[in-house]
Amino acid sequence: MVQYITKAGDQWDIIAKNVYGDEYKADLLMAANFPLLDIFQFDAGIVVECPELTETLNETMPPWRI
Repeated sequence: MVQYITKAGDQWDIIAKNVYGDEYKADLLMAANFPLLDIFQFDAGIVVECPELTETLNETMPPWRI
């Protein structure tokens, strides 16, 4: 698991974009960091655990075709 150290003003979607290149992966970060869920905008220096992506899905195909 990778750790991300926040900068002042970071938000879940910004962190997901920085770590995964996709702001829609914020739900993965939130699930891995339950104690931090009450934070909307982070102060600098908070450690956020970032789980590694284990599976890449082809998002252009419907799920029943994968």
